[in-house]
Amino acid sequence: MTECSETLFPFEAHFSRQVVAKKEQQRTGQPARVFTAFFYQTRKTWSQSRRVVAKAEQIPGKENPRYVVTSLQPSAWPARELYEQLYCARGEMENRIKEQLSLFSDRMSTESLRANQLRLYFSSLAYVLVEALRRVGLAETAWSEYQVETIRLRLLKIAAQVRITARKIWIRYSKAYPWKNTFVAAWAALRC
Repeated sequence: MTECSETLFPFEAHFSRQVVAKKEQQRTGQPARVFTAFFYQTRKTWSQSRRVVAKAEQIPGKENPRYVVTSLQPSAWPARELYEQLYCARGEMENRIKEQLSLFSDRMSTESLRANQLRLYFSSLAYVLVEALRRVGLAETAWSEYQVETIRLRLLKIAAQVRITARKIWIRYSKAYPWKNTFVAAWAALRC
């Protein structure tokens, strides 16, 4: 992955960067990224030229270009760092907000404010618990990358028979439960 110096590039120069990324991807067989930055001004709507950070990425089978318009200075945020550390982090934060919405935090269907507030608290608590499960209990598995909704549906929202004795709690799953090993591994990782 390479990065160009930040000077005044014509907008079309980014497309030559896409060619570089494509050749790199063909050479290595891995996704390739090339970053550049240039200044651009629209004909009517922008009063001044603005800095544009461009990512030319080639993934197997297709191009994946992205453009970010910014007012941040090139000396403080070079093109690659701005895209990968700032812009991608913002997108990741938005994904976490969307995940919380999947746990019913957008449903405020009762008449009173307090009941809706309590429902939002429960939803937030559920998100924190499932996020901790993903971070700690599922850390060494492919499930650590799964969305909260997927973990909830596949790992937690399951039918089981619970039997409590004086010394143990028995959980019996259906023999057809396909993620029993993942559940057991997460349970073991969470036990102190």
